[in-house]
Amino acid sequence: MRHPTQDRGRVYRRCGCRDTHRRQLGAHCPRLLCDPDHGTWTYAVDVPWPDTRRHTVRRGGYPNEDAARTDLHRFLDGKAYGYSPDPRQTTGDYLLAWLAAQELRLKPTTLARYRAYVHQDLIPALGHIPLDDLAYEHIDAYARAELAAGRGKVTVHRILATLSSALGAAVLRHRLGHNPAKPAIIPRPPTPERRIWTPDEAVRFLDYAHKHDPLFANLVELIINTGMRKGEALGLHWDDVHLDEGVLFVRYTLSTVDNHYIVLTAPKTPSSLSWIAINQRARRALEDLADHHFLGYTLPAHGYVFHHHGRPLNPKKVLDRFHRLCDEAGVPRIAVQDLRHLATTLALNGGVPFVIVSKTLRHRTLSTTANIYSHLTRQAAREAFDAIARILDSAELALHTTQRANQPRDLITQFRDHLTKRQRRTRRERPAHAPIPL
Repeated sequence: MRHPTQDRGRVYRRCGCRDTHRRQLGAHCPRLLCDPDHGTWTYAVDVPWPDTRRHTVRRGGYPNEDAARTDLHRFLDGKAYGYSPDPRQTTGDYLLAWLAAQELRLKPTTLARYRAYVHQDLIPALGHIPLDDLAYEHIDAYARAELAAGRGKVTVHRILATLSSALGAAVLRHRLGHNPAKPAIIPRPPTPERRIWTPDEAVRFLDYAHKHDPLFANLVELIINTGMRKGEALGLHWDDVHLDEGVLFVRYTLSTVDNHYIVLTAPKTPSSLSWIAINQRARRALEDLADHHFLGYTLPAHGYVFHHHGRPLNPKKVLDRFHRLCDEAGVPRIAVQDLRHLATTLALNGGVPFVIVSKTLRHRTLSTTANIYSHLTRQAAREAFDAIARILDSAELALHTTQRANQPRDLITQFRDHLTKRQRRTRRERPAHAPIPL
């Protein structure tokens, strides 16, 4: 059975000779008929084009007919799978095509980060290499050069992760036989332990902020008391706040693209799109905002909970303002996102089971929570083992106390038994009518 693509396209020999008018002879050169080594082999195939016209793709320079025909079949097979199998496609061209395909799949913030890595780092360094020739050695040399130039390991790791994602897509679509970016050249750098406020520091900040910036104090109260992400809190709408039921719904997240414009998108993960219960402190913060809202200081009920004259707050300006308030309140600077980690720390230290905390944070899996809060799990493990030691020490102390308490009682009992036995023996040995000694 013939392959369905074998009947498409044509393979022929051509050369670069020219006639007396300097026109290239191509496939009509007379030497091609008598000299089998003259010229090179080329394939040509007509393919549909987006504007409904047909477009002819030609690739030449092959040393023999078999090589040209093999690449022709490879090209047609690639078209059947929906990718460009052009053997001359450079890594740069492929990365640009991959980026264009991601525009409908990725969030604007993620797409902006990928675009920056592709245009500013990957294409200048690796874009000229044919995609089929890209090897692990090229990527390894690039990574070493970047590290030697002073780039951080985290940044280089993210750049290579972007490249690996792009090449992985080529493998899934049968464009490449393997991913040359794997195994990872730079392992994922460990997440540094975060500086988390103590409860005293959190109270000191909130006390100061309530007096000098009530809006910001309410924002911090909401994040600490619900564990919401910064973007989720900034994207919260009044339509999703239900004070009577004591719940709110996380529907959006607010973020910036390239620090230039604000976008409102779906939350980070599907599991993040969920209901959140609010405690009394979070309720008071929202009620305080609602009171100002109904007095006419904010937009109608469908607007943002946190805003400036109806417009959403810029996340970058929120961070700057937060740091100024930290300095004024006399507490260490942390990131706004660290308030979510503070909520986790307080919950775990308060004895809330780890599984419940993970569900409250709306993490996809329990391992996600364990990886992010590994320092807390280590502390919990230490406390668990300390609890085991305390239980054993207590049982051991109780046993020794009992033994010491029972030891004198046993001696007295033994002495009394000894006296009783002697008295009984004496009575048996004494005659029945023996005179009683005076």
